[in-house]
Amino acid sequence: MRPIGLVLAAAVLLVGCGAPAVRVEGAQAASRGFEQALAARDFVTACDLTAPETRAALEEGEKQRCPKALAGQGLPLSHAMAGVEVYGRQAMVRLDSDTLFLSQFEGGWKVVAAGCRPRGDKPYLCTVKGG
Repeated sequence: MRPIGLVLAAAVLLVGCGAPAVRVEGAQAASRGFEQALAARDFVTACDLTAPETRAALEEGEKQRCPKALAGQGLPLSHAMAGVEVYGRQAMVRLDSDTLFLSQFEGGWKVVAAGCRPRGDKPYLCTVKGG
C-alpha cells in the first residue's frame, strides 16, 4: 500500500462510524489536554476540562474543591492514544492506560468520566464520573 493509502486508511479508522473529522479531532484534543494537565499535576486545568456534572459529583463526593479532589483520585497517566470513537456528541477515547468518556458542550469537549476500566459485558468502572 502506498503512503497516501496508509494515511487514508488511518483517517478512516480514526473517524469511524461516520463522525465528522472535526468532532474526532476535538475529542482527541480535549483528551490530550486533560492527560497533559494530569501529567503536569495542573489539576486546575484538568478540572476546567471536566464536565460540570462530573466536577460537581467529584466535589460533593470528596467534600473539597475539584483540583484537590482530582489530585487524590490516583488517575493513571497515559502517553499514547489507542483509539477514538465518536457517536454524535459523545466520545470514548482509549488511551494506553486509561479510557476517557467525553461529551461535547457549547464550549467544546469535556471529560465526563476518567479512570475507566472495561469489565467484559458490564459497563465500564470509572474512578471519576458524573452523578
